[in-house]
This record gives sequence, structure tokens and C-alpha cells, in this order.
Amino acid sequence: MPTQPYIPEKITVHLGRPSNTAAENVTVDFPYYIKNVASSELYPTWPENALRANIYAIISYTLNRIYTEWYRSQGYDFDITNSIQFDHSFVKDRDIYEPISTIVDEIFNDYIRRQGSIEPLFAVYCDGREVADCGGLTQWGSVDLARQGYIPYDILTYFYGDDIDIVNNAPVSPNIPSYPGAPLSLGSGGNDVSRIQTQLNRISGNYPAIPKITPVSTVYNAATEAAVRKFQEIFNLNPTGIVDKATWYRINYIFTSVKRLSQLNSEGLRLDEISLRLPESLRLGEEGPEVKYLQYYLAVIGAYYSAVPPVEITGVYDSATENAVRAFQQVFGLEQTGVVDRKTWNDLNRAYNGIVENVPVSIDSESAVLYPGIILTEGVTSEYVRVLQEFLSFIHQTYPTIPEVSATGYFGPVTRNAVTAFQRQFGLTPSGNVGADTWNEIADTYYNLRYGYEKKPGQYPGYVIE
Repeated sequence: MPTQPYIPEKITVHLGRPSNTAAENVTVDFPYYIKNVASSELYPTWPENALRANIYAIISYTLNRIYTEWYRSQGYDFDITNSIQFDHSFVKDRDIYEPISTIVDEIFNDYIRRQGSIEPLFAVYCDGREVADCGGLTQWGSVDLARQGYIPYDILTYFYGDDIDIVNNAPVSPNIPSYPGAPLSLGSGGNDVSRIQTQLNRISGNYPAIPKITPVSTVYNAATEAAVRKFQEIFNLNPTGIVDKATWYRINYIFTSVKRLSQLNSEGLRLDEISLRLPESLRLGEEGPEVKYLQYYLAVIGAYYSAVPPVEITGVYDSATENAVRAFQQVFGLEQTGVVDRKTWNDLNRAYNGIVENVPVSIDSESAVLYPGIILTEGVTSEYVRVLQEFLSFIHQTYPTIPEVSATGYFGPVTRNAVTAFQRQFGLTPSGNVGADTWNEIADTYYNLRYGYEKKPGQYPGYVIE
């Protein structure tokens, strides 16, 4: 699920039961979908307040399906069905009633939620005649209340309780799948990792064999790998400890299920459960380690792509950084905003990792050893860990407070202690993990001490990619 609910530009409707693979899928504008369902289920002659209350319920129910990725997390290629046994009545190419169209145009980006919860309310409803009571709103009951003078909010609280809010003017956005586009594994980092950790911790309340991950962070560490592997074992997935697309959506589905997010009696999704630990985008004027990450990647990419100007790694998103981002976006066919959003980050990672694969992992090479593209953390074994350990052992000769480590290639507690000591010595956050900013600082220090100059990560490699 996304971090915050939004109104999708489009919605894909399956014209049949979920299991009917022969049924057609149609993709339509979200407001049209709401108008179609309302025109199929409601009478345009009903009091306006009743129509509005019912349309709020239709919108919220639909957004819950999209926000929780209810069907997509089960492997389906649609957002909702037109089977009234499961969802709403949607009739392809039907006429739309004018009174309903007018109301939907006004409120299509409003929805209901429980106070203190994030997700759109799973606002179940029924007609109130053929199905007398479904636990939620009854359509004919809403008509009776409207004729008694109830306003839409009062009609909704009558059926759903007093602890609801109507969210107004929710943002409209393309319906982008939540899966990050590439598997998460030991050393991965970012908000997607903290999301997985948070979800697994909640799931472990119902499946205690899954170990808790504490503290929740943005680093895919050994504890995360162990929890993912146990989850995969329980739910009959290949127990790799890697979050591929199938595992991502299975975690999403089980999390939604144990929290009952797609039920009227939802446990509720709290703000702290989806809070971002890192910014979702970077732009002009911002500062911090995330900007250093970006600038490091741009420095390397700029050495290989002539159209992308290299930048200095300062931690400040200045005009030179913005220009480099625009140039990168142009090369990769992205909108040239100068802002690093999720799409831009994904392409930056792909471009950078493609370069890393072709650069020698040796401290004796002419070029600087590049950051491996994953966070080096306890439990990782790789040639990059061995290089890191050689860096630290050499630096130890000048800075004895930084412990010497053996170049084994395994990132254990001793290596973590050495990294933490280095970070304290050089004013970095003492996390014990090695991201791009820490790698760059360690490499710069090593090359300065050994050769008397820095080997820039973006130095000219001898060829460019046009």
C-alpha cells in the first residue's frame, strides 16, 4: 500500500468475479467509475443528501480496495470487480445520471476514515430491502434519514459511528504499484525496508514464529532477513530471505488481513505505522546525508555519461545538483523537474549499479573503489566488505581509536565497531552501517593517507556512455 491514500487517475475494473479469468478488464477514469457505480445502484430522484452520503460510501470503499492493493496483492491484475457479491455494480458504457454526475464532480476526491486511522474506511453498504442489514449503511435507510432532514455527515455517522471524519480534497495521483521495482535483500535501504519491518512486526503478533525486528530502521539487516525467511516458510514461499515481488505482496496481503484493514471493524492503520523515515523526494535547498547519497551517485554517473555534469559531494542540494538531476532526467526520458522523486531514484539506482558492475573491486586499481550500491551492515559477506576492512585497517595506523580489523570479507561485530569508531571520529552518524556517505568518507580518508590525494568517485574512467 502507498504511504498515504490518494485518488487514482484511473481504476481497472474486472467485469466478473475475481476467479473468472475470462472476464474482461476495463480501465476508466476514477470519477467516471464512481458515477457509473452510483448510477447503477442509486435512484437520481432520491434526496440530494442521501445521494451524497451513498457516494461518499462508494468512494471510500473503492479507495480502500486501491489503498490496500487488495486484489493486486493476491496476484490479480485489476483494482476492483463489478461483482456485487464482492464489490460494486459497474455496467460498462452505461448512461450516467446528471444529478449524480454533478455531485461526483464535486466530491470525488473526498472520502471517509476513522478518526486516528489513515486508511479509507471500508464503507460496506447494502440496499436495506433485499439485504436488510450488512453492518454498514443501508441505501433505503439513508433515504429515510435524508427525508427527516439529516445531512450527509449525520447519515454516515448514523450507520458508521460518531468516530469518522470526511477527508476533503485528497491528492490525485497515478496509480503506481507499491512494489519498489527490485527485490529487497541484505544491505538494501530506504523507506521500503522500514515498511516491510513494520508490517512483519505486526504480522508476528498473529504468527509469533516470525522474530521481531528491533529497532525498525531503513536498513535491511540480518534480523530482517531472518524474519522474511520465516514468513516465507510459513506462507509457502521460497525461503530465500529476499523480498521479491511475490513476497512483497504476500506480506502486504497478510498485514492487511491481520489488521482487518479491508473490513468495517478495522484495527486501523496509525500514522506512526506509515511514517517516512527518509524523504520521499529531494529538491533544491535541502540538506543532509540523503543529499550526499544523491551527489555521490551523480558524481559517478557524471563520469560515465557525458550529458550529466558531475557534482561536488557537499550534502547541500544546490543549483549545480539540480542541474545535474535535470540532465540525468533528460538522458533517461523522465520529466525534467530537477526534483528526485521515486521514479528518478529508481533510474539513478539502475544507472549506478550498472556502472558498479564494471568497475574493479580492488584498492590497487587506478580508479577509486565505488560504493557497492547496497548498505554494508552486520551479516553481509562480499568483496566490498573486504575492501572496507583494508581501508579501516590502514586508517587505524593514523587513527588508533579506530580498531584494526582482519580482511575476511565478513561484516561482523568487530567491523561494525570499527565503522562506528570511524563515524564518531569524522562527525558522521554512528550507525555502524556503511552507506554511500560513510563509504565516500572512508575511501577519501584512505586515499589521502596512502597517496596524499583523493581518488574521486567520479573521476574520468577513460570512456563515456553517450
